Amino acid sequence: MRHPLTDLLARKGSIVIDGAMSTALEAKGCDLNDSLWSAKVLYESPETIRAVHRDYFEAGANVAITASYQASEAGFAAKGIGADEARRLVMRSVELAREARDEWAQAVPGRSASDCLVAGAVGPYGAYLTNGAEYTGDYRLSPEEFRRFHALRLEALLEAGADLIAFETMPRFDEIRTLLSMIEDRDVSCWVTVTLAAGAGAAMPDGTPLEKLGELLEASPRVEVFGLNCVKRPFVEEALTRLRSVSTKPLIVYPNSGEVYDPSTKTWHRPAAGSPDSAGWDHYVPLWKRLGAVCLGGCCRTLPSDILEISKLIGK
Repeated sequence: MRHPLTDLLARKGSIVIDGAMSTALEAKGCDLNDSLWSAKVLYESPETIRAVHRDYFEAGANVAITASYQASEAGFAAKGIGADEARRLVMRSVELAREARDEWAQAVPGRSASDCLVAGAVGPYGAYLTNGAEYTGDYRLSPEEFRRFHALRLEALLEAGADLIAFETMPRFDEIRTLLSMIEDRDVSCWVTVTLAAGAGAAMPDGTPLEKLGELLEASPRVEVFGLNCVKRPFVEEALTRLRSVSTKPLIVYPNSGEVYDPSTKTWHRPAAGSPDSAGWDHYVPLWKRLGAVCLGGCCRTLPSDILEISKLIGK
């Protein structure tokens, strides 16, 4: 079985994950007020996705996460897009990332595309619901229902040649367990990142203790690294400590920027000076590295400028 992330870590010691696709697309003028979110840009303006990936590689990212987080068969079907076209669009998300990687590598002598990976993004069923369920885990499906929901996207990402799979923003233990079973007979590895129960760093949104999660992921040969994404930065320290207590695998963190979201106005705001959210990457990155996080990047509200800063801090 291939272990591309482990191999890259062996060469580099630490790895930089890219930042938010949605925030960068909005910065380039895309309107993402849609149930497909960033996935709609796969058919509206794919060249913009390629440009975002290129920007992140230029900023120092070693891993590009494809624009397929919201690209489920059911989500496309709700927009009148059939299964064949949905498969093509998911495959295109991998192709765009690979094209950006090749362009980046060819632009400057000495760069190598082998130093950068493409992770195929698989978001949870909760993301398809578009009601914030990826942060609450408030849904119930059988293992077979989970399998049907995730099958087309997962197959398309593998067919298109993603280097590994990123099961990300996961709020439910049972969904993770089903997803791991879907790749157990495939020549592919993955990472798994979860969100956290509100206001704490001790458990997943469905109530699963992080220690139980860590034991599952530590035991799976398909999981190269695991950790957190799309979480508030002040909660990361406790969460990493709990995961590290039951695991020897490398950890991954790509949290939100620190800006605070107001659901009533659907707007983001800078945190108050002196609040835990206001501390910068220069505070958090060294702390998380000491706790075993060697794959670091950004999620919501981060941009290439954040990834550039993280890249410089990792190198220190």
